[in-house]
Amino acid sequence: MRAVVYQDAGTVGVEEVADAVVEEPTDVVVRVTSSAMCGTDLHMYDGRMGATAGLVLGHEPLGIVEDVGPGVQMVERGDRVVVPTHLYCGVCVNCARGCSAACLRVRPNGFGAAYGYPGMGPYRGALAELLRVPNADANCIPLPGQPGDRWEDDFVLLADAFVTGWHATELAEVTAGSTVAVFGAGAVGLLAAYSAQLRGAREVYVVDAVSDRLDKAGDLGAVPIDYRDGDPVDQIRQRRHQAGLPIGEEAMDGVQKGIDAVGFQARDRDRPDTENPTQVLSDLARLVNPTGNIGVAGVYAESDPHPAPGGSGDGRLTVPWATFFSKGLSVRFGRTHDRRYTTRLRDLVVAGRARPGRVVTHHGGLEQAPSLYRSFDQRTDGVIKSVLQP
Repeated sequence: MRAVVYQDAGTVGVEEVADAVVEEPTDVVVRVTSSAMCGTDLHMYDGRMGATAGLVLGHEPLGIVEDVGPGVQMVERGDRVVVPTHLYCGVCVNCARGCSAACLRVRPNGFGAAYGYPGMGPYRGALAELLRVPNADANCIPLPGQPGDRWEDDFVLLADAFVTGWHATELAEVTAGSTVAVFGAGAVGLLAAYSAQLRGAREVYVVDAVSDRLDKAGDLGAVPIDYRDGDPVDQIRQRRHQAGLPIGEEAMDGVQKGIDAVGFQARDRDRPDTENPTQVLSDLARLVNPTGNIGVAGVYAESDPHPAPGGSGDGRLTVPWATFFSKGLSVRFGRTHDRRYTTRLRDLVVAGRARPGRVVTHHGGLEQAPSLYRSFDQRTDGVIKSVLQP
């Protein structure tokens, strides 16, 4: 079968690899109809997370079940399914309490696993024609419809981007009436802003410096903030004053909820050509009102072979803990516990209440992967979210 394979920093290729097959009685094999490219892939593409040549990339698959192991009970050949990024057994103590990203049974001597991700288990990625799905009864989410229908782009985002965007709003405890600032207008940041609106937020700001992404944020109903125009914290405060602060909240001109959808490859505000892995957390510390909440969905890597000047190879960073403490801010991190959200968000899509596929900008076959990764990495050609259709 063909698959998109990491070859070296800045280089991917489409190669023939061994077909995915049923290896355990509880496996299925899914023929992939759509597989989305993710911003997390770029950390690997840039050589920043220890990926090695031959790694099959991708962790956002949608497809049709083609082969079924004899121990599978809930999934049948021909079913349309989306497969969450993080594998889980569904029955260990962490899965049972809804913490499926910390599953204790899918990675030897560790917790949690993912497709196509170095250090997260032996599972090949999903930018391929076929995908082996272990623990299929837990990991295959059934869907209505047929491949290529009006839901195709919406459903593929249930594998990761929409679910992670929603998870970010959970981490930040966004509720009806909240004021929210999202830093980062990649697909996850955009869908975090979209999710905040679905949850009833009254003001949502999205901070970035890529015009196409900011335009998309505006299309989704958020207020785009271009940090090339000045300090984004000051810009948001000014906009809030201009719009009129609620009575009694004049001293609270920041926001109640902040979301980091950038992670360790954030750009320095004063030197945009360099990285500053603490930039977004520092901005959020200044912007979020006392007793507010911060959700960190952007990736912070434990291993970075090429750290930025302000970063470190083992992920150790100096962040404004004193500000968090003095303001009484709650800061929550973590990978998405897919099991909590996937079926709920699926049902919102089917009911017509959510259309996350609005963030998809490009489609192609596997052979377009090298050029799309290049444009995605360089933030050019309007590439925000690409979906490949093997």
